[in-house]
Amino acid sequence: MDGNQGDAEDELPSLLWGLDPVFSAYAQLYIKDILQMRESQQVPGIYFYKTHPLFQVDVLGTVVYRKERDDFYCYGVDDSTGVINCLCWKDENLQDLRDSLTGDKDPTGDGFNIEEQLRKLLEAQRISTVVEIGDLLRVRGSLKTSREQREITASLFYKVNDPVMSMQISRMLEMPQLYRDCYDKPFHVPSTELSASSTDPSSFQCILAQAVYILKEFLKEKEVTRFRPYDVEYLLHPLIQQPSTDTSEEQEPGSLQSTVPSQIRNLLKETLKILQVEGEIFRKVLSQDEVYNVTEHDKDLLAAICDILREDCKVEKYAEKGCHVLHILSSVRQRYSRNLNKEALDVVLKFLECNSEIISTSDAHYTIL
Repeated sequence: MDGNQGDAEDELPSLLWGLDPVFSAYAQLYIKDILQMRESQQVPGIYFYKTHPLFQVDVLGTVVYRKERDDFYCYGVDDSTGVINCLCWKDENLQDLRDSLTGDKDPTGDGFNIEEQLRKLLEAQRISTVVEIGDLLRVRGSLKTSREQREITASLFYKVNDPVMSMQISRMLEMPQLYRDCYDKPFHVPSTELSASSTDPSSFQCILAQAVYILKEFLKEKEVTRFRPYDVEYLLHPLIQQPSTDTSEEQEPGSLQSTVPSQIRNLLKETLKILQVEGEIFRKVLSQDEVYNVTEHDKDLLAAICDILREDCKVEKYAEKGCHVLHILSSVRQRYSRNLNKEALDVVLKFLECNSEIISTSDAHYTIL
């Protein structure tokens, strides 16, 4: 589809992307379209399908090639429109747990051996995550471009048991409707979601910049370790212009006055997204309870990184130069939180170095002091 192509000037300001529901969802696109999408000129790692910004996708296809490394698998997934490389990280915690289960089976067969049952459960999980060529694989994850090739870094992947092709047929019927009803329709910014004082996007950007500054200063001054959105929402109330009393008496239900709470919620949502992109905050666990950890004040995260460097720098491979940033990121994701991004890791490494707990031996290598 050639509708993907466009110039940078066709892009909406990045601060407004969160208003598009596609941006926060796992887009179910054909692999052909994923490979052809253009990358944003404003923010690397964000891609455009027509007017829709996105960075997360959901694909289902047949595995046509497989490569295994120490920490991850690389699968080539083919949905009949194209083939894309999917990088799927191994879960070392499961392997460690599996190795620790050394209990023997009950020789009489009458008792209940909890270790044996857990071993069976782990084996079933292993079978569902070890995929061979020809298997049907579903992958959800974020897009990136590596060595000029588009690929998916999986946050979730599993082998699909679909002997009568019911799931594949259901998806084949669903996707054309998604394209018609959502992806192929142009994205327009609702004017009511912009600042109450103006529908000019530049005005919204100014308010958003103030909101980011206010929240950063609050988290720093109060030394907040974690919070929920409703804990800090009140800080942004002064930034949204309230309708005057005389004007509000003449407002109809559903008018500008009724949009003020939604404007505040939208402003907070966009502010939190920016802080996440900058690495200032992150969500340790993705759940309905929307909790954000403040990166610099997360003592468990700081301790985890120091422990990783302390242990790994004893290995001959890392003894002289230290550990590479990507190695540290992989280890932290396995031990502490899979949702930690590289920007948050950079914030932590800089904080630890400023406090003389670690030292950089190059632009991308660190060791413990």
